[in-house]
Amino acid sequence: MIKGLYAAASAMVTNLFRQNVISHNLANLDTPGFRQLLTTNEDWRTTRVQDIPQQPNTIGNLLPDYGRIGLGVEVTEPISDFSGGALRQTEEMLDVAVEGQGFFTVETPQGVRYTKDGRFLRDAADTLVTVEGYFVLDAAGQRITLPPASPTGPVDPIVIGTDGTMSVADGPVFARLGIAAFSDPRAELVGDLPNYFAAAGSPTSQEVGQVVQGFLEDSNVNPTLMMAQMVEVNRAYEAAQRLVQAQDELLGRAISTLGRL
Repeated sequence: MIKGLYAAASAMVTNLFRQNVISHNLANLDTPGFRQLLTTNEDWRTTRVQDIPQQPNTIGNLLPDYGRIGLGVEVTEPISDFSGGALRQTEEMLDVAVEGQGFFTVETPQGVRYTKDGRFLRDAADTLVTVEGYFVLDAAGQRITLPPASPTGPVDPIVIGTDGTMSVADGPVFARLGIAAFSDPRAELVGDLPNYFAAAGSPTSQEVGQVVQGFLEDSNVNPTLMMAQMVEVNRAYEAAQRLVQAQDELLGRAISTLGRL
C-alpha cells in the first residue's frame, strides 16, 4: 500500500516539474533563437516483487522470480533541443541569423557565451551589443566597434556577408562576426544565462553555416505540441492525485480495522 502511495506521489511531483518546463518553453515562444527544453521520465527506485532468495524446492526447481517493480517515477534534468528554428525577415540592418549550427559569440560578465539570438544594436560608444547589452565578439574574440554614425546625415548602411564579414556599403571589411559551432552541442553546451549557453571547451566544429542579414531565427518551440503536452501532463497529474487520495483512504481504513482487532 505504501509503495502505491510512493508511486502516485512521485508522479504528481514529476508532472508538476514537467508542467513548469512546458510553461517555460511557451513563455519563450517569441524569443528569437530560443532552444526549447526537453525532459524524460525514469524509474525512481525499484524493488523485487517477492523478496525471497532463490533456492531449490522439493522437486529441484528454483522458486519463481517475478522480477522487479518500480516504486515511482522521477524526471531527468532538462536538456536543450538544438534543432533549428525558422528564419523570419525583419529588414533591420543589425538583425542577423545563422542558417546552420553556428552560434554568435558574446562577452558577458560571466565570460564568453554563445547564442542564436541575433538582435544586435549600436550602443553609445558605437560598439555592437546584444539587446541585453552584452558585447558581440568578432572572429578574434574582440569587441566589434562600428564606424561612427554621421551626426547630421543618415546612418551609413552596414553590409553583413554570409561569412559574417562586416563593411560599410562598398567599403573595406572592418570586422567579422565570431561564429562558433559544436559537433555535439547537447554534450558540449550548458544553458547558462537566459537564451545563452556556456561551453566547457573550445568550439569543435567548422560547420558554422551562413549568416543572413535582416533576418532573425525564431525559437524552435512548437506551440501546438506544447499545448497538447500541457493537457497530457495536467491529466496525468490529476490521475496521480486521485490515486494518492485512494491510497490515503485505504491506509486509513486499514489502520481503523487493525485498531479494532
